[in-house]
Amino acid sequence: MFAKLKNKEKWNKYFDSLKFALYCITHPLDGFWDLTHEKRGTYAAANTILIITLLVRVFKLQFTSFIFNKVYWEELNIFLYLASVLFPLALFVVGNWALTTLFDGKGRLGQVYMATCYALTPYPLIQIPLIIFSNGVTVDEAEFYTVVSGISLVWAALLIIAAMGQIHEYSMAKNILFMVASLFAMMVMIFILLLFFSMITQGVAYFISLGRELLFRL
Repeated sequence: MFAKLKNKEKWNKYFDSLKFALYCITHPLDGFWDLTHEKRGTYAAANTILIITLLVRVFKLQFTSFIFNKVYWEELNIFLYLASVLFPLALFVVGNWALTTLFDGKGRLGQVYMATCYALTPYPLIQIPLIIFSNGVTVDEAEFYTVVSGISLVWAALLIIAAMGQIHEYSMAKNILFMVASLFAMMVMIFILLLFFSMITQGVAYFISLGRELLFRL
């Protein structure tokens, strides 16, 4: 009995935290403050929003009219396509947290991740109706589709900026500065990763060639 009540409370908290995303995107300053400081958000809801965003990306490939989105399936790697969202998101979360930790940022790594996921909410909310809309319009109405699709990205980007300011308790100017610094940190991490994998590849190639040479001599 108590287990059922406990599970019911967990599910209620999950759905409340998921619905709270709608408040965050319409009242970003209050919403993202309450999200972390008042613990109105949950990792389960954040993960759900991220998964929905990824699914919408895939649905957009499959169901958007070819007029607006030409897909060459034989050249598409779905895992790399999804990584194009997950990889930048991971770099941003780690980069922003690492920098702000050094400069009196109040947000923890988990809070940065949670708020970033919540800030993605406008993307699926706008893109799902657009997928349906794209199949009932002509080329002449393509500008409307492009503008509304762009709004979903700009809205999400502005929400991320607002979220980081509230989490780290930065002023607007300082927040903008560290958002730019976070983008620079992402590029540095990409360079380091490329350098690391390049060294690994060269090392593996060297040992393979060395092994082949030994086998040839033996």
